[in-house]
Amino acid sequence: MLRVVAPAVLALAIGQQAPVNTNAAILADFTKRVDQYVAQHKKLESTLPNLKDQTTPELMDRHQRAMEQLIRAARKDAKHGDIFTPAMQKLVRDLLRPIFSGPEGVQIKSEILDNEYKGNVKLVVNGRYPDEIPISTVPPQVLAQLPKLPEDLEYRFVQRHLILLDSHAHLIADYVPQAFK
Repeated sequence: MLRVVAPAVLALAIGQQAPVNTNAAILADFTKRVDQYVAQHKKLESTLPNLKDQTTPELMDRHQRAMEQLIRAARKDAKHGDIFTPAMQKLVRDLLRPIFSGPEGVQIKSEILDNEYKGNVKLVVNGRYPDEIPISTVPPQVLAQLPKLPEDLEYRFVQRHLILLDSHAHLIADYVPQAFK
């Protein structure tokens, strides 16, 4: 009697590694990198005095800038691609492509780019989110396609670039250039 064996089982039987879902491995790596960033963020933030529930914008700004300096010092060697690895950047573009090329794509792009700053923007890892640019909202269709983030980080767009924003430090942790066309 001939028995059919799944390719993964056959590979293991002959001593090869079973095939791995490439996207799952990329997402797991991204999640690990985000978790490492957040652990460092929380450790640094615990060194700052807590903000009161009723605080002034000036105190919030000072706290944010102090957090920004702590992260910048702790990640002094951080570079583009440390969190959004090249493989993750490609995966993000692949995940977003159907949204932006679909029937609602023009409208979604318009929502993102509508209030956008029209000047040149140079994104810098560990750089402050540009104060002159309004913080964009991210359409729910986009958020639904991307991995969920811990509360300390947010996805935002700066022009066509998707950034990972540390909202407590108003800092760009990493970014995906040209996330959509």
